[in-house]
Amino acid sequence: MSKHIQGIAASSGIAIAKAYRLETPHFVVEKKTVTDVETEIARFDAAVAKAKAELEQIKDHAFQQLGEDKAAIFSAHLLVLSDPELLNPVKDKIAAEQVNAEYALDEVASMFVAMFEAMDNEYMKERAADIRDVTKRVLAHLLGITISNPSLISEEVVIIAEDLTPSDTAQLNRQYVKGFTTDIGGRTSHSAIMARSMEIPAVVGTKAVTAEIENGDLVIIDGLDGRVVVDPSEEELAHYEEKRARFEAQKAEWAKLVHEPTITSDGHHVELAANIGTPDDVKGVLANGAEGIGLYRTEFLYMGRSELPTEEEQFEAYKTVLERMEGKPVVVRTLDIGGDKELPYLELPKEMNPFLGFRAIRLCLEMQDMFRTQLRALLRASVYGNLKIMFPMIATLDEFRQAKAILLEEKEKLVQEGVSVAENIEVGMMVEIPAAAVLADQFAKEVDFFSIGTNDLIQYTMAADRMNERVSYLYQPYNPAILRLIANVIEAAHKEGKWAGMCGEMAGEELAIPILLGLGLDEFSMSATSILRARSQLKKLSKEEAASLKETILSMNTAEEVVAFVKQTFHIE
Repeated sequence: MSKHIQGIAASSGIAIAKAYRLETPHFVVEKKTVTDVETEIARFDAAVAKAKAELEQIKDHAFQQLGEDKAAIFSAHLLVLSDPELLNPVKDKIAAEQVNAEYALDEVASMFVAMFEAMDNEYMKERAADIRDVTKRVLAHLLGITISNPSLISEEVVIIAEDLTPSDTAQLNRQYVKGFTTDIGGRTSHSAIMARSMEIPAVVGTKAVTAEIENGDLVIIDGLDGRVVVDPSEEELAHYEEKRARFEAQKAEWAKLVHEPTITSDGHHVELAANIGTPDDVKGVLANGAEGIGLYRTEFLYMGRSELPTEEEQFEAYKTVLERMEGKPVVVRTLDIGGDKELPYLELPKEMNPFLGFRAIRLCLEMQDMFRTQLRALLRASVYGNLKIMFPMIATLDEFRQAKAILLEEKEKLVQEGVSVAENIEVGMMVEIPAAAVLADQFAKEVDFFSIGTNDLIQYTMAADRMNERVSYLYQPYNPAILRLIANVIEAAHKEGKWAGMCGEMAGEELAIPILLGLGLDEFSMSATSILRARSQLKKLSKEEAASLKETILSMNTAEEVVAFVKQTFHIE
């Protein structure tokens, strides 16, 4: 009798293979008294050194297999293992209490993990996961326990785990690991993001797979619908084999569209662009036929390191992306730090509500040295491609004017120094604060373009933290209030002859695409892996027909009404 377990679809596709349980070793840490404190501290240092050597290997593997962006996670892990704030308290505890290294490490790490997990901040909670991952590795060396090594898997399997640490995921061999499923995690967890970049099916957050699945069980992972099937019947097996074949055939059809422009069935062109985090991501952008980059998140340049990046480092990164895109538009967002993204070396004060706090453009306008360095690097790189600069988190006209004035000052300085800078660089802004969306008609007179950041726009408009499960029902992209704000921004842009794009998750959603097309969105920017599916969908849609439904959709009362209407009208399952 087959079992069906529902979870969260984290990475598309269907995987069918035997289960491989990735067990987390059970660490039993006992408190022991030691007499030779110096030997015990040396034993701790040796375990840390072994863990570092392993992480260097994993980091190299991740770099070769997955690129710089994913390898950066292990740079962060290596920083944790070099952090005196973690290591010194362990050594102090060994010396002061004359206890064994395992006990001292476990106590200190547990304190840090509890502290980070108590913070209402997704980024800091992920730091807790990093500390847990790293200290387990050191503990394993101290206790003489072997941590399972997923890179040694040599037959086709699907991984079953309570959770996958970043180091587990980075070691997965795509040739043999066909998919994975976990008890915990969400779409934005490290493992889910890595699964998408590796293009292997994944279902996370099931709460039950480790309890329900044994080693060797035949398992189907349906990353399209978020379902796991254990011991499928012959009929179920046939159904999913067919579903997998259909999905693979569809991917092959989409692949034919790589070099085609995005033209609707009635001849209207829209631009399909990709969101990236590092220069390494450009490979995926080009492989998936993007017509530009609609969002380059520059904060990855600043993260996982111990000091600010230099102007030269930034210049090289921006230049690389612009050159590789060969004249296609590249929209670079200036530093968007704060909220769920922190930089320890900036030592910013803790805030009660960081999402509504000192972040993004607010931080840059106050910390102008840092901001000017970034703008100089961007301006110097501008001659190598088609650069557009975008300011995040703009709430008032004055903020936009200030930011643009600083940009123009730096441009003037560079010109006077004899440095080449591109003429006519478009300067735009993210629309993610409701105040800016409501006042879009005034902003449109001064900006060159808008890019709508729906992830934040929705949570700010609905006053609901999208990471808080108890209010997650209010994260409603299709609520008419959100759609009216989006419509207002697009209309305001067009009235002034400007263009409007979207770089939030919504831009790549099958259900959203016909609505956004009808509202007149000019540029859709999404994960590179969503581009070909979106292009295929847009080629079948009529812009005129979608536009004729605009008033009907905007006059609806609830998100449920909108979703039902769009599904029925555009035959979306």
